[in-house]
Amino acid sequence: MKKSSKPQIPRKTVYRLSTYLRCLAPLKEKKIQTVSSDALAKVAGVKPTQLRKDLACFGTFGTRGLGYDVAELSRRISDELGTSSLQPVILVGLGNLGMALLSYRGFEKEGFEILAAFDAEPARRRDKQIKQPLLGMDKLREFVRTNLVKMAILTVPAEAAQEVANTLVRFGIVGILNFSPIVLHVPEDVMVNNVNLAIELENLSYFIQE
Repeated sequence: MKKSSKPQIPRKTVYRLSTYLRCLAPLKEKKIQTVSSDALAKVAGVKPTQLRKDLACFGTFGTRGLGYDVAELSRRISDELGTSSLQPVILVGLGNLGMALLSYRGFEKEGFEILAAFDAEPARRRDKQIKQPLLGMDKLREFVRTNLVKMAILTVPAEAAQEVANTLVRFGIVGILNFSPIVLHVPEDVMVNNVNLAIELENLSYFIQE
């Protein structure tokens, strides 16, 4: 990843911070003002020592005997993850999975807005009606530049994934959520998170064996 002025937090810690944020959300909704490290760690499925170590990565939190201020901790984690305001995202690949993701309304609640979707055949008839514009790949570069987009969701077939990823990187995308079932080769300053449902099912299959 590119070097920056703030310290780099380990990737596993970042995943746990996302978990903590989701555990804090229902507490905020119930107007609960403070939560102890033991209680928050239990809900998040980690040890209290691990939670305190994770939160220490970006400052000192909590008051001994009182716990954490729920609203303040939520805000600090959101700031650290970059989701305090809506992050613009694009999606490339308008197959069944891509259309399903475009129809999902939970992204904005979590701090992400899919601004548009791109496909080699944007005008092809599709069953679902979605609110985002469906654009051709020839519109990708200008859209990314104009809307300051840094993240993309990739749902194209495996045989096209690397070429599309190369295009995304060339146009300024530095974060890719990859649903295509291949390993993408990208520069060191580009982050790729892979979502492979078959691998996840294989993992479950191992653990349910008699």
